[in-house]
Amino acid sequence: MFVLLCGLPASGKTTLATRLQRRLADAGYTFELLHSDDYRRRTYERMYERVAGSDADWILDGTFHRREWRVRFQTLRDVYVVWVDAAVETCVARNRARDEPISERGVYAVDAAFEPPRADLTLDTDELTVEAALDRLEAAVVDWLDAERGD
Repeated sequence: MFVLLCGLPASGKTTLATRLQRRLADAGYTFELLHSDDYRRRTYERMYERVAGSDADWILDGTFHRREWRVRFQTLRDVYVVWVDAAVETCVARNRARDEPISERGVYAVDAAFEPPRADLTLDTDELTVEAALDRLEAAVVDWLDAERGD
């Protein structure tokens, strides 16, 4: 299974991805976690190369702001797209508060180029607390796992 968390920079993807992996591990599910921030060049190509052909379950954290990137990953088995949605102004403010912020121009550039996904789950992090978003995300992933495994 692949869980793609996509959204603007500072929308909450990395926080949710990291905490989801821990929660799932506590519940007995093993997921590998890959962040787009781990790559500087050819990000989505390298992420795809890393996970294609893998037998592991994955949580993939990246903006995936171009539809073509999401489409490529959706050729893999059992892919679920989660749109971590927040207003660009919220993301700019959160980005400023980071230890290592990206340029504000970068946040606005991704927003301008962002092609909203056809998501299996949308989490509005302007409206939801981190815990509420995480609860919904965990419940959805467990439901998807149960459906795939026939439970």
